[in-house]
Amino acid sequence: MMKLVLLRHGESVWNKENRFTGWTDVGLTEKGVEEAKEAAKVLKKEGYDFDVVFTNVLKRATKTTEIVLKEMGLKIPVHKAWQLNERHYGALQGLNKSEMAAKYGEEQVLKWRRNYDIRPPALAKDDKRYPGKDPMYEGLDKKDIPLTESLKDCVARVKPYWENSIIPKLKAEKKVLVSASGNSLRALVKIIDNISDEEIVHFNIPTGIPLVYELDKNFRAIKHYFLGNPEEIKRRMEAVAAQGRAKK
Repeated sequence: MMKLVLLRHGESVWNKENRFTGWTDVGLTEKGVEEAKEAAKVLKKEGYDFDVVFTNVLKRATKTTEIVLKEMGLKIPVHKAWQLNERHYGALQGLNKSEMAAKYGEEQVLKWRRNYDIRPPALAKDDKRYPGKDPMYEGLDKKDIPLTESLKDCVARVKPYWENSIIPKLKAEKKVLVSASGNSLRALVKIIDNISDEEIVHFNIPTGIPLVYELDKNFRAIKHYFLGNPEEIKRRMEAVAAQGRAKK
């Protein structure tokens, strides 16, 4: 049996402000820094150790990774990959989820946030938010730079990276941490658990809570569980689910 740990970054500035973030490169809040430290404390307390970590290129995830490794006293290889970036929310990026729910209705916002194959409205290439304008992606093929993405699109880019980069480390019996974003981790959850398009819509991953997978020899889930206080985990999962509701 192998173990794999998934960790969503700590609270970001736009998590706090309830904005659609996507590929926008925002940093952690003070609470987010503390969540990363707490994740490291829980992992250390439970006896976890790692040989390699995979993260994305967004600073909320890379900073979380740095904090966790420092707090755990680990100096291990860190692989940064755009394929593990958050799902791209198109023209919604930067907009407040509750305000969009008040304007378009909670059902529509839920579809944009959680429906498996519905994409939010796309960015135009001349929009200042278009990732093709960011030097961080200048080496990326233009076809790989999204204007918007559904979770299905996110799964399509995460799956080859899982198969070609992460699985080989697991095969080599390395202890692996994936420290990334909510939807790229949900993509991994869908792949590993082989769950339906409908079921993944309702799976919420809170910030800063380690999610442990026990895997069989085919890298399928035997079981998974969050580490930490069950009541706190439940509270945070409910908070994630409520982000798209209009304010009363």
